[in-house]
Amino acid sequence: MRALICDSFSGLDALRVGDLPEPVPGPGSVLIRVEAAGVNFADLLMVSGLYQLKPDLPFAPGFEVAGTVLDAPRDSGYAPGDRICGFLPYGGMAEQAVLAVANSAPLPEGVSFNEGAVVPGTYGTSYHALVDRARLQPGETVLVLGAAGGVGLTAVQVAKILGAKVLAAVSSEDKAQVVREAGADMVIRYDQTPLRDAIADATDGQGVDVVYDPVGGDVTEQALRSVRWGGRLLVIGFAAGDIPRIPLNLPLLKGNSLVGVFWGRFTAEEPERSAANMRTIVEWLEQGKLTPVIKHTFTLDNAPKAFRQLSERKAVGRMVVNP
Repeated sequence: MRALICDSFSGLDALRVGDLPEPVPGPGSVLIRVEAAGVNFADLLMVSGLYQLKPDLPFAPGFEVAGTVLDAPRDSGYAPGDRICGFLPYGGMAEQAVLAVANSAPLPEGVSFNEGAVVPGTYGTSYHALVDRARLQPGETVLVLGAAGGVGLTAVQVAKILGAKVLAAVSSEDKAQVVREAGADMVIRYDQTPLRDAIADATDGQGVDVVYDPVGGDVTEQALRSVRWGGRLLVIGFAAGDIPRIPLNLPLLKGNSLVGVFWGRFTAEEPERSAANMRTIVEWLEQGKLTPVIKHTFTLDNAPKAFRQLSERKAVGRMVVNP
C-alpha cells in the first residue's frame, strides 16, 4: 500500500512516499481504508526522533485517522463499510491502517472524514485537559496560549462549550481573526503588548482561572504570574522548543496548581474514560457545537509540505492528509 514513509529519525528529509506492507488486524482491532489523517506536532517530533515513542524504521507517521471499515471481528460493533474515526500509535498516513476498537468511535454521516480525523488527538487533548484535569467551571476565565494553532483552537471551542470566558493569545492579525471566528471572547496580541499587561487589562487586574499552555518557553512563567488565587496552569506541550523552569514560589504564593496533561498516557491508563470523552466530542460535532478549523488538505504526495508548514510554525488551524 502507498504511505508516507519515514526512513530515519532525521526530520523532514527522512520523509518520502512509497510502499509499505498492508497492516493485519489482530484481536480487538479493525482494518480501515484511511480517508483522512490529521497532521500533528507530535508527528513532527516522532519523525525527528524527539517523541516518547520511537517506532521501528521504516514507518508511516500519523496517529489521528478517519475512514471506512474494511474488516472487523464479529464482536467489535463494526462491520465492513462503517464510517469510523480513532487514533493509533502511528501509521495513519497510509492507504490502510489498523485501529483498536477501544480507541475508535463511529463517525456519523453528518460529520466529514476530514472532521473526524481531527477529533481524537487535539479535541481529545483539550477535552481531557479542561474537563478531567482543570475541572473547568462555567464562568471561569481561560487563557489559551498559541490559540490559533491546531490544539489551541480546539481549546477555545471546548472552553466556550463549557461556559468559560476565553482569552486567546496570538501573534498576528490573521491569527486573531481565526480565533475570533472560533468563539474567543477577547484576543491578546502578545506581539504588540506584553502578555502580563494584556491579561491585566482583559481581566481588570484579576487574572485568569486557567492557563492552557501548549507553547512553553518564556510565556509560561508570564502566564503563571497572571493566574489568580487557586488557578491552574495546564502543561500541554512545548511548541516553542524550550521547557520552562518555574520558580516554585509562584504557585505557592497564590495556591496555584501546575497540572500535567499527557493525553497519550491517559488513553492507555483510562481507556474507558478516554472512549467516553471521544464519544462526547463526536456528539458535539454532530450537533454542530464544534466546528473544526481545517485550513489545508494535502494529498499523500504533498504530505511533506504539511510537515514543513508545521515545522516553520506557519500552520493556522488543522491540516489533513487524504491518502
